[in-house]
Amino acid sequence: MKKALLALALVTGGAVTTASAQVEIGLKVSPSISSLAASSPSQYNFDKDGGLANIGGGLVVDYFFGQNYAFSTGLQLTGKGGTITYNEPAIAGNPLLKQKVRLQYVEVPVTVKLFTNEVATDVKVYFQVGGVLSGLTGGRINGEKYFTDFNNEQKRSRSHFLFADAGLLGGTGVEYQLGQSTKVFAGISYHHGLLNVDRFFDNTRKYKDVSIKNREVALDLGLKF
Repeated sequence: MKKALLALALVTGGAVTTASAQVEIGLKVSPSISSLAASSPSQYNFDKDGGLANIGGGLVVDYFFGQNYAFSTGLQLTGKGGTITYNEPAIAGNPLLKQKVRLQYVEVPVTVKLFTNEVATDVKVYFQVGGVLSGLTGGRINGEKYFTDFNNEQKRSRSHFLFADAGLLGGTGVEYQLGQSTKVFAGISYHHGLLNVDRFFDNTRKYKDVSIKNREVALDLGLKF
């Protein structure tokens, strides 16, 4: 009986050790450059007019289902946005107007990380592909939380945009083993928004076929424990 209990304890302990080794948790910071991909019929002439510098970061969770394969997710706070220009046909002369848009999202990546074998002592290269689900938490237009339209109607800036976004993510980087369970990583990633996040020009102004989508290039720096 004692031998059976000892064997069970050894098996259980081994399983717990293996399970714990399959999950790596860490923190990352991601300075980035974001922009808005804007398009419309020629009468509105929507276009991208510049990007924004942002900084984000949060929790990283890598669940390994093979020696070099991991499901990677987490919870991150990310800044996005950019500057757009467009013609306003409701104003005499159809002038060119500009908006500087800054958006704040909480994001959950749903990705796969593929690691190489060691390319140098304790160094691996990784490739990350998948998607990102985002929830809008804040927004400003021209630096203001409330935006006043040309006809003096005022609304919260964040209400001009869709409450959620979804996008594709692709990235690559290197990971260095510092200790038994401590790793640092550095990489670059591209985030390609799939949804038209505009609600104002489409719903309120009734402009047809106006599209505004998020784009972002980020530098990912982190530490896993």
